[in-house]
Amino acid sequence: MAEQKQVTFIITRQDSPDSAPYEETFHIPYKKNMNVISGLMEIRQNPINAKGEKTTPVYWDMSCLEEVCGACSMVINGTARQSCAALVDQLEQPIRLEPMKTFPVVRDLIVDRERMFDALKQVKAWIPIDGTYDLGPGPRMPEKKRQWAYELSKCMTCGVCLEACPNVNDKSDFIGPAALSQARLFNAHPTGEMNKSERLGGLMEDGGVSGCSNAQNCVQVCPKGIPLTTSIAAMNRATNIQSFKNFFGSDHSY
Repeated sequence: MAEQKQVTFIITRQDSPDSAPYEETFHIPYKKNMNVISGLMEIRQNPINAKGEKTTPVYWDMSCLEEVCGACSMVINGTARQSCAALVDQLEQPIRLEPMKTFPVVRDLIVDRERMFDALKQVKAWIPIDGTYDLGPGPRMPEKKRQWAYELSKCMTCGVCLEACPNVNDKSDFIGPAALSQARLFNAHPTGEMNKSERLGGLMEDGGVSGCSNAQNCVQVCPKGIPLTTSIAAMNRATNIQSFKNFFGSDHSY
């Protein structure tokens, strides 16, 4: 790679949500240990394409640069992943960058992930404890449970699992694996458990857990290694039990 002295990026660009996409090629100087984000920064500083023409800087999203925020997700050489963790030395050239196709494009590599946050609202992925601060500490979570719950809490709403899921598309209202796993996380919390039936109700709505076809792509691409398929199986079981409770008019399991 060092002998090439330059890196080639072929970037799918789009000037606005309604405009047609097009490709633009850039050559930038190679630097040791550079990642895709540093390459995009180089283009931003000197937006000259491979034809030698001055163009507009490429737009993309980023924040933490530590694979924690999930903002810099994009499709790199055909695979959705975090661009901050994509090292140029480990990528085949030319490097192709595209926006994720599951979400509406805002501009260039920036997409609107609003559907993910709407899904979190549907499953009530929070614990409503406002006004309870004066009641003292809440119940403690057993260490064994805390350990696997911590794995679920690593979700950064990056959208990679939705991009890989064949059931998340413009013809489906499936909320995707991330929200299903977050429902499991908050139901596992000893305080969050008080709203368990509400979250399960959200999962039983249109676009809920029944939309999963068990393709298992999500667990393979998750950058945090979250056991998404295990969560989906657990929520399948929990919603079935909840449906029996609803039918028989009982909120208690025996």
